[in-house]
Amino acid sequence: MIFTPTELNGAYLVGLKRIEDVRGFFARAWCRKEFTDHGLNPDLEQINVAFSHRRGTLRGMHFQESPHAEAKLVRCTRGALYDVIIDLRPASPTFRRWLGVELTADNRQMLYVPEGSAHGYQTLADETEMYYQTTEFYVPQAARGVRYNDPAFAVKWPLPVAVISEADQKWPDFHY
Repeated sequence: MIFTPTELNGAYLVGLKRIEDVRGFFARAWCRKEFTDHGLNPDLEQINVAFSHRRGTLRGMHFQESPHAEAKLVRCTRGALYDVIIDLRPASPTFRRWLGVELTADNRQMLYVPEGSAHGYQTLADETEMYYQTTEFYVPQAARGVRYNDPAFAVKWPLPVAVISEADQKWPDFHY
């Protein structure tokens, strides 16, 4: 696996180290030892799949409040998406900054989202599917969010929002 630090504290792009031959390639997509060696949380509790019919669908920006804060490892398995992290950790040197990366079925990149970060994405193609692993079980009472267009972060989304849930539109303004 290839771990590339991003400009957000504790967030990594994770690439596949491909072993290729005439059949195609083999690559490890997750390894407890390699995550531990890079100081990342290796304790996986859930694997989730999300599918969106329409290009421009936006989901997020979600997180779980402590003590249920979760890290995520996100990969696009069909189509393409713009994946966004907002650092909500007050003690972090990148507090309130955001990062957006394009994850596609073709580039096979993954994004490691550290605990204490809000996460969301916008689909760049119709019929997009993403797969993500979490280090904590989903706890509905701990579910929180920040609005995708909150001026406190000024995230620049690549497309107009075509589809979004009512809940994701109504997260309150961020106040610290």
